[in-house]
Amino acid sequence: MNANWMKVIIAAFFEVFWVIGLKHADDFWTWTGTVIAIIVSFYLMIMAGKELPVGTVYAVFVGLGTAGTVFSDIVFFDEPFKVAKVILILVLLAGVIGLKLVTKDTVEEGIDS
Repeated sequence: MNANWMKVIIAAFFEVFWVIGLKHADDFWTWTGTVIAIIVSFYLMIMAGKELPVGTVYAVFVGLGTAGTVFSDIVFFDEPFKVAKVILILVLLAGVIGLKLVTKDTVEEGIDS
């Protein structure tokens, strides 16, 4: 796995924090943390998108962020565990992994480079 895909994974990790922050932030410090998580998340996603296919980057970013947010809700915020929800998240992750596997990582040098 190259550094650009690591940026996408770290960006998705921060996405989970800012999504949770949007729901639970209620004072200056929690809003500050939420804004910082948004900035870090989008910065890393944009930087990865400069080297990787943007559609794939966004799909992986959103898929991992969604899975992480649902997992966090179940583990930390007492969201009820539903088998159907977990199966659908697994289908989403399978699609994201499949998209990543069929995407070419290298950037070709061309006339516009």
